[in-house]
Amino acid sequence: MRVLLTGATGVVGTELAHHLRAAAPEHGRPLDLVPVARRGDGVVHWRMGAEPPPAALTGHWDVIVHAAASTRWTLGRAEATAANLDPLHAVLALADPDTHLVQVSTAYVGGDRNPEDLRGSEFAGYRNGYEWSKARCEELARELHPGPLTLVRPPLVVGRRRTGEIARFSGPYTMLQAMVSGTAAVVVGDPAGHAEISPVDEVAAALAAAVLSPPPDRPRTEVIAAGPDSLDLGTLVDVILDTLNAFRAAHGTAPLDRPPLVPTESWNRFFLPLSERHLSPVQNQAVKLLAMFQSYTSMRRPFTPTWKVPDPATAMAASVHHWATRRPRLALARPEPWTLLAP
Repeated sequence: MRVLLTGATGVVGTELAHHLRAAAPEHGRPLDLVPVARRGDGVVHWRMGAEPPPAALTGHWDVIVHAAASTRWTLGRAEATAANLDPLHAVLALADPDTHLVQVSTAYVGGDRNPEDLRGSEFAGYRNGYEWSKARCEELARELHPGPLTLVRPPLVVGRRRTGEIARFSGPYTMLQAMVSGTAAVVVGDPAGHAEISPVDEVAAALAAAVLSPPPDRPRTEVIAAGPDSLDLGTLVDVILDTLNAFRAAHGTAPLDRPPLVPTESWNRFFLPLSERHLSPVQNQAVKLLAMFQSYTSMRRPFTPTWKVPDPATAMAASVHHWATRRPRLALARPEPWTLLAP
């Protein structure tokens, strides 16, 4: 079975390549896995959408897993088009009617979006350019791909369930650094709101199952989520702090205080105008960065999963512990309290 994997050096692509090589023999199917990325060792280099595909990518593909994407929430519409839509067009040109396309999307193209989370007409009802581009990619795949199609929608991705290992610290790990540095003086969101996470090996398992199973007769969508068992924001903060403080205690370092949880409406109406006037530029930048997580960590309703994530708290704790062991200077840092600038 000849399989093309784009984004092979990313968080999901790295884990999927490992998972496929381990799982393929159990399915009794010889695997010819061709990893593709813009850069890195042991991969075919290709800037998708910006240059023609290299000769190594010609010929029939049994499966194409398109995991490459820019996940930045600050993408403008033109940037999102170049970063995510143009590469998909390039990948689709390699597929034929017998190619099973497995498109990695995001769970956040579905579910509820609070009115205060939306960013105007530019993104057609989505929170940001990343979400908008992934939704448009789903539409393009349905419209243009003539063969079998599986759309896989993961939520926020953390490390492996048991060990917390992950190829790169990004996304939700920003919250950890903010808490230990003191830039997260408050956590904004609904304490009872839902925060959907998945360990990266769970995402890889869902993708590997799609690759190694018979192609679907009609387009199918796999939603990876904990659903009613997802963490609420208050529990998520508790898991993070309990794990960090256990690590700090083992190294003789004072514990971190739990930052207060401030509802989004109260923050935006009363506290944000004050912070913009009285906090330092660095602190204000941190406020804007963490504000991007508000709608992702306090959703009014969880997703409805087709691939159920069990016990997300255990996965989150393992991820925090692994981050702390790999970033001990950060994990053991003394938080710098916020200070107001003199008027």
